[in-house]
Amino acid sequence: MKKKVLIVGSSGHTKVIIDIFEKGKEYQIIGLLDSFRTPGESTMGYTILGGSEDVKKILTAHPNCFLFVAIGDNYIRKIEVEKIIRTDSEIPFANAIHPSVQIGRGVLVGRGVAILAGSIVNSDSTIGDFSLINTSTSIDHDNFFSPYSSTSPGVITGGNVVVGECSAILLGAMIKHKIIIGKHCVIGAGAVLLRDCSDYTMIYGNPAKPIRKRLEGEKYL
Repeated sequence: MKKKVLIVGSSGHTKVIIDIFEKGKEYQIIGLLDSFRTPGESTMGYTILGGSEDVKKILTAHPNCFLFVAIGDNYIRKIEVEKIIRTDSEIPFANAIHPSVQIGRGVLVGRGVAILAGSIVNSDSTIGDFSLINTSTSIDHDNFFSPYSSTSPGVITGGNVVVGECSAILLGAMIKHKIIIGKHCVIGAGAVLLRDCSDYTMIYGNPAKPIRKRLEGEKYL
């Protein structure tokens, strides 16, 4: 029997997560939560049951149900997860891992993680809690992705790369081996990063260079 999962979110990113759960054999979606939509509306045939403030009530009505927060923006996802955990620290979070994903030996995957179609995570890498590894990302050996970090489609990292909390590597960027990316950074689309990146930095170009500092929670999507 499949486990139940309740999804927070109803955007385009949520559609991708729905597809992953539908293709998998582990979870059955019971509905969606979105504080900005009216209960009874739907996305891809799944009903909006309420807002994120209703998580505890709905999970109480569905014993042993898991939760998945399907929000693409790293900082907003972090705020939402932390708000939910404050209501109940024992809430179980599901992972959404597409059946086509290749995961190497010794890889550690945290809770609430999404790994999208065609991605590869090589040996002894760590994907931290509530991270998002987007479509066709290639992560080489011994990488460490901190909680709430993300890649966009087509990202490639070399070995021994470290990505800080809430940092985002955007479309098609390439990260050289042994690079350290600080927290709350944005590595721009198509960038080729050859040097370490300090906290709160926006970097673009080939070779990639710092453009400016950025604020915590600043929009990047």
